[in-house]
Amino acid sequence: MAVNWAERISAFSRSPSRFLSGTTADAFLAELLRELRDDRASYSIKVLLLSPLCEHPTLLCPSDSVGEETALELMSVFAQCPPKSVQFRCHLLLALTSVLVCTSCVNGRSRASQDFLDLLLQIAQDTADLHGDGAFRSLRATACDCLRELEACCPGLLSQRLELLGGLRHKETSRLHQAYAGLHTLVIRNAVYQLAQETGAGADHLKALLGGNTSIAWEAEQDSDLMSNKDSSILSSLTLGPMGTVPTLQTGPDCKELRSVLSSLLEESYLLTPLCQAALLHRLIEVVAMVPGVPPAIFRAQLLRLLGTSEVCLLHSTLLMKCAFTDSLFSAEDEAFILKRLVVLSQHPLLSSPEKLFYMDCILHFPENRPISCGDGDESLPVLLTPQLASALLPTVFNDSATMLARLNLLSLVYVEEGEGEEGKGLAYLYDHLTSLLYIVENGGSREIVVTFFRAAFLFLLYFFHVESYANGLTEKLGKLYLRHTHLAPHLINLADQTQDRLSESSWAVGLLRALQGVITEAPLAQLTLPDLSWHLKMLTRVAEEGEIPQRSTLRFLSGVLTPSSSSLCVSGDWRLGNNILGVCRRLLVHPTLDSLLIPLADILQHLACRYGDTDVQDHARLYYTLLTTLSKEKLAGVLAQGSGEGGRQVTKRSLSCIMAESEGLTSVLTIHQTEKPIFRLVELDEEKRAHHESDSNTNVTQNCPDEANAALEVYRSQFLDPGFASEITLYYHLTHTAAHDSRFDQLFSIRLHFDLTDDHYEELCDISVPCLFRERPPPAVKLRLKPRRPYPTTLHASAIFTTQDGLSWHTLLPDVHVSFQQAFLPLPAPTTWGISDKLNVFERLWDEMCSENGEKDQGDCATSLFCCQLEEAALVALLEKHLLPYLLSDLCHKEEFKVLFFLPPRSHMLLKIRSEEDAVHFSIATDNWQLLPHTSSFLLTITSSQEDR
Repeated sequence: MAVNWAERISAFSRSPSRFLSGTTADAFLAELLRELRDDRASYSIKVLLLSPLCEHPTLLCPSDSVGEETALELMSVFAQCPPKSVQFRCHLLLALTSVLVCTSCVNGRSRASQDFLDLLLQIAQDTADLHGDGAFRSLRATACDCLRELEACCPGLLSQRLELLGGLRHKETSRLHQAYAGLHTLVIRNAVYQLAQETGAGADHLKALLGGNTSIAWEAEQDSDLMSNKDSSILSSLTLGPMGTVPTLQTGPDCKELRSVLSSLLEESYLLTPLCQAALLHRLIEVVAMVPGVPPAIFRAQLLRLLGTSEVCLLHSTLLMKCAFTDSLFSAEDEAFILKRLVVLSQHPLLSSPEKLFYMDCILHFPENRPISCGDGDESLPVLLTPQLASALLPTVFNDSATMLARLNLLSLVYVEEGEGEEGKGLAYLYDHLTSLLYIVENGGSREIVVTFFRAAFLFLLYFFHVESYANGLTEKLGKLYLRHTHLAPHLINLADQTQDRLSESSWAVGLLRALQGVITEAPLAQLTLPDLSWHLKMLTRVAEEGEIPQRSTLRFLSGVLTPSSSSLCVSGDWRLGNNILGVCRRLLVHPTLDSLLIPLADILQHLACRYGDTDVQDHARLYYTLLTTLSKEKLAGVLAQGSGEGGRQVTKRSLSCIMAESEGLTSVLTIHQTEKPIFRLVELDEEKRAHHESDSNTNVTQNCPDEANAALEVYRSQFLDPGFASEITLYYHLTHTAAHDSRFDQLFSIRLHFDLTDDHYEELCDISVPCLFRERPPPAVKLRLKPRRPYPTTLHASAIFTTQDGLSWHTLLPDVHVSFQQAFLPLPAPTTWGISDKLNVFERLWDEMCSENGEKDQGDCATSLFCCQLEEAALVALLEKHLLPYLLSDLCHKEEFKVLFFLPPRSHMLLKIRSEEDAVHFSIATDNWQLLPHTSSFLLTITSSQEDR
C-alpha cells in the first residue's frame, strides 16, 4: 500500500513528539532519505519530504555524526537531481543548511560542511544563465542565502573567499547583485572583527585577507579561531558610540584596499532596497569603527541622500552613524538639521503612530556631537531642542493615547530643562491639557481615556510636583472627580502608590489621600449607596496605612454607617462588605495613633461582633476586639505586622492575622503562584539500581515446575488469566533541585507531582506525593508506575504543586520525562519456582510459534528479522553483561549462541538469538508484535554502536 506522505508529514508537523512516539527518529529519517532517492516519487512530494529536515533538524539528527551522514545523503540526491528541477534543488540546499548548522557540523569543519561550502560557491559562480531566461537564478539566490546563513552562524567561515565574493558582486547585473552585496559586506565585517581580536594583526594581514592570498599558517590560525569562537552572539551586538569601545585593528594610514572595497559598496548602495541598504550601512559603520585607518569621511558622499530620506530604517542607520562618529563626520549644521527633521517627522500627518513614536524616541536618545551626559541609557534632551522648536509637539486631546503620553513626556522634559515655574506659558498649557482630560473622564470617558488621564497625571507630577499651585489644584480636582465616580478608586490608589514610590521626597500622595478621606467622610450619608460604600471602604483602608493622617473622621464615618437604628447594613449581613469594614479596622489596629482611637474602634468592633448578620464577620470582629482590649500596643503590632525577611523580601512567615480579613495576605495565601523556571526535575537512577529495583519488584505466583515444554508454556500463559498480572513497569527516579538557585525554594513541602500523557500508548498516571525536598539533604526517590497499552517510547509532561516555607503555594513545570523503549523491558515473568531449563523451554516454544506459519498466534502479528554488526568476542560479552544480562536465559559460557528474552507489558515478547559468524555478529529477532521491530532495531543500533566506538 502506498504511503500517504502528505498525511504523515502533516502529522509530524502538528506534534513531532507524538508522531515519533509511534516510531523512532532514525527510522523516520531513513524512510525520508529512501523516498528522496526513489525516482518514482514526484518532485512535489520530495519537496514536502524535506520540510521535517528544515523545521526540526535536531530532532531527526540528534548528533553531529547523524547530521553529517544525512548531509552526505542529501548532497548525493542533489547530484543525481536533473538541473531542470530548480524548486526541488533550492529546497535541498535549504535543508542541507539547516542540518549542517543545527548539528554544529559547520563549526566542526566536517567533511560534509566543506563539500557543501564548495557546492554553494560553485553554484554562486555559475553564470550560465546570465544572458538566458534566468531560469536558474532562483537556485543561485538560494545558494547565496545559504552562504549568508552559514557565515552568520559561523563567523569567519568565508573570510578566505573575500576576493571571490567581491568578483561575483562586480560581475552580477541582475537582482542578485543585492544578495551578493549583503553577503560580501557581512564577510568583510566578520573578517575584520576576527583580525582585530588577534594580537599582532595589522595592515599586511588585512591586505592579504582582502586579496585572498593568506598564508597557510595564517589560515590555520584562522581555523583555530573559528573552532574556538562557538558563541557568535558578540558579533551581532557590537556597541558603537563615543562612550563605547570596540576592538580596533591598527593598520596605519595604509588601507587603500579596504577603502576601495568600502567605497565601491557605498557607491552601489543606492541600487539596493531600503532594508538592505540599512543592513549594509550598519555593517560598514562597524568596519570603519574597527579600522581607525579608514576615515569616517568615506560616508560623506552618502549623507545628502540619507539626511533627506523618508525611510525609517535609513534614518535609523544615519543616527547609528552619528552615534559612532559624532563630529568627525557630522557638523553642527548637520546636527541641527537632523534634529529639526526628527521634530517635523514626529508630528507629520501622513505618518502612522508607530513611526511618529519612533521619531520622538530618537529625539529623547539623540546622539549629540558633544554630549553633556554620559549616555547611561536614560532619556535626556539634546541641547539644541528649545521650547520654541518643541512647541510643534504640544499634546492635544485629539492625539491617540500613546502619542499624547509621549508628547507630554517630551514637553515636560523640555520645560523642566528650561526651569519654567508657575508663570510659564508652556507649563500652564500642559496643566490645561491635563484638566481637559479630567473633564472628559468626568463626563463619562471610555476606559482608554481614563487610563490615559491617570498616566498623564503621573507624568505631570513626576516632573512638576514641586509647583505647589498646580499640585494642589490637581489634588482638589481629583477629590471632586472621585466623589462623582467612586469606581475610579483603584486608579486613584494606584496613582498615590506610584507617586509615593517614585517621589519619596514629596508629600503629594499623602495630601491626595487626606483630601479623599475628607470628601468621603464629609459627604451626606443619606445619599450613600452600597456600591459607593464598598469603594469608600477600600479607599479608607489605603488612607489608614498612612501614619501621618489622623483617623478620627474615618471612625466617625464607620460609626455613622453602622450604628444608627435605621441602618440596614448589619441586618443584610453582606460578607464582602463586612470584610471591607474589617479591612479598615485592621489597618487602624496598627496605626501609630491607636491610643486616641481605642474607644471608638472598640465600639465599632463590638457592634460588628454582636449585630452583624454574617457569622464569619462576627467571629473576626470578636477576635479583633479581644486583641485590641487585651494586648499592649507593641504586642498588637507584633501580632498583626506583615513582617519582612532578609534582603527586604516581603513576608517570610505567615501570621494568623493574614486570614482575618480580605487582605493582601489572604489573597497571597489563597493564590497558587506560577514559577518562572522549573524548580526541580526527575533524574533517572543508574542502570544497576534500576535493575536491582526491578528484580526486587517482580512478584510471581509460586507454581510446580512442569516437566515438558508444552506444559511449561501452558502454565506460563495461564498466569495472564489474571488481568493485572505483569501489566506494569516501574521506573525509579530521584527528585532533585535544578541548577538555578533561589533561596525561596530551598525547602519544599507537600509536593504533588502530576503527569500528562502525550499519546495513548499508556494508561493515565496517578499523581505522586512527595513529603518534602530539601536542597541540603539527599534527594527523595520517586517510583513511577506505568501501565502500557502499547510498549512504545513516550514523553510525559510533568508539573507539580508544592508549598514553600513561608506558606505560599506554587505551581511549576518540570522538564519532560522521556520514557525510552528499553525502559519497558522486563525479564520473563515466570513462576518463582522455575529453573533456567523451564524458561528455556518457554523460549523455544515461543520461538517456534513466532517463526512458524501455523502458529497459534495470528501470523500478521508475528515477525522475524535479522540485525548484523561488527563486534569482537570481548566486545560482545561486554555488551551482554552491560545491557542484556537481566534478560539472558542461556549461560555466558556457551558462546556458540546466546538467547535473550524481553517481556514487554501487557503481553508482548521480543526474542533474540545471538551468534558470532565469520563476517559479523547476527542478532536473529522474533516477536509476537511486528510493530516493535523499528524500536528494537534502534535499540540494538544504539548499544552496538557504543561498543564499536571503544
